[in-house]
Amino acid sequence: MSASRLIAEAAVLEGKYVQAFPEFGAERSGAPIAAYSRLSDEPIEIHSFIYTPNVVVVVDRSMAASPNTVVGLMNNGSFVSNFDGSPAELRSKLGVGNDVKVFAVDATGVALKTIGRDFPNTPIMGALVKATQIVNFESMNKALSSRFKGAVQVSNAEALRLGYETVKAG
Repeated sequence: MSASRLIAEAAVLEGKYVQAFPEFGAERSGAPIAAYSRLSDEPIEIHSFIYTPNVVVVVDRSMAASPNTVVGLMNNGSFVSNFDGSPAELRSKLGVGNDVKVFAVDATGVALKTIGRDFPNTPIMGALVKATQIVNFESMNKALSSRFKGAVQVSNAEALRLGYETVKAG
């Protein structure tokens, strides 16, 4: 949820219209959740869940290659995942064709290296920005800097940069 909200904040910095919202079920604490961001250059008049996304981002490595994550993904959509294998391996596990752009980044590894904890949200945002150019890197870094201060901000800025630099397309 934090990642979708930060992407929305970066989009606002660029003058875009946004919606960002989570979807919680009755799951136990710590269970995977879904979070949505809707970005547009025009005012957004729809107020519903997103059933056919242009982009799907999977932060939780345990769900990285789950075929359920691509349900509804638009043709020519992008799939960005916390995955330490190749994009080709991820594509095969997901069972998607070449009409989906697949991106893999070892966001967990980047987080452990830069932040010192398994917080893959920041590196996955860097990967998303590089893969889709949905917002520019500077706006994403500025939104991140407004959220974190001091050493936490420095480590998160490094995680964002490494996620951006190490994402692989396939």
